[in-house]
Amino acid sequence: MRRNKRQPETAIVSHRGAPAHRPEHTLASYRLGARHGGDFIETDLVSTADGVLVARHEPEIGGTTDVSGRPEFADRRTTRTVDGVEHTGWFAQDFTLAELKTLRAVERIPDVRPDNASYDGEFAVPTLEEIIALAKEMTAELGRPVGIYPETKSPAHHEAAGLGLEEPLAAALREHGLAGPEPEVPVFLQSFESGSLKKLAGLEVPLVFLMEDAEPWHRFTSGEGLAEVASFAHAIGPDKGMVVAREEDGSLGAPTGLVEAAHEAGLLVHPYTFRSENRFLPSDLRSEGGEGAYGSFAAEYAAFFAAGVDGVFTDFSRHAFLAREIHAEQG
Repeated sequence: MRRNKRQPETAIVSHRGAPAHRPEHTLASYRLGARHGGDFIETDLVSTADGVLVARHEPEIGGTTDVSGRPEFADRRTTRTVDGVEHTGWFAQDFTLAELKTLRAVERIPDVRPDNASYDGEFAVPTLEEIIALAKEMTAELGRPVGIYPETKSPAHHEAAGLGLEEPLAAALREHGLAGPEPEVPVFLQSFESGSLKKLAGLEVPLVFLMEDAEPWHRFTSGEGLAEVASFAHAIGPDKGMVVAREEDGSLGAPTGLVEAAHEAGLLVHPYTFRSENRFLPSDLRSEGGEGAYGSFAAEYAAFFAAGVDGVFTDFSRHAFLAREIHAEQG
């Protein structure tokens, strides 16, 4: 795969911005992720009722906005099946952009990140257009490229609702000079659905096939499967456990060989998601604090950098940046 000449050798993908410090998928979170050393603003895109792409982790927005406390939208609560799973709540597709902009973000996991809850109610839901503008703003402010890394979220669900994600995404990228081999700022596009990536192929930007550590993605970890992925994508974004295994007791295991196999197929490898709190770390890297206390996160990054990954999705861009610096120094 061609590598953008300004793209770092090991990319730090600011997963939902800096959600360890600000509510996820807000401009404040994205801005902080870039200032903490992130190379890319990672964002999940869903659609409003009027076809505008906005940033939310899921089509259901009850857990990440204050909509449940807004009586004017009580009648929007409904049950929908998304990606084969039934969800009850409020869905972005049932709100116009104007309505959605009256909502405010809230912390998704306040039990682990209670400090973030102090920002509940401060930040609006951003649009793709606002995120692109922010990436350009941060590129100018920091004097280095800050790219975007959008995910088409539940694209088949949106397509069935008549709100396809790919066409407005492609139009926005073209309009803002982010299509083609030399975009104004670096771009990766990601999806768990190969069909969505194939629809975006004409943009001539790197495409990332996301993979869960479960069927049906396991078939893509072999040489034959990775060759198939390479026919429509430039990189894979696997669950961390597919790159460095976890032992039965939850401790950090050995590399699986996926990185080498992917590189042999011409694919970059960007595993997800690195988090520094005990709840998310391998059992042998946890500290004596509670679930929200930091453990030995540097050791986890070191294992993945040694395995040869080309980038990391992280909630803690500053930690990833420092770990990358240490790894480079140790060479």
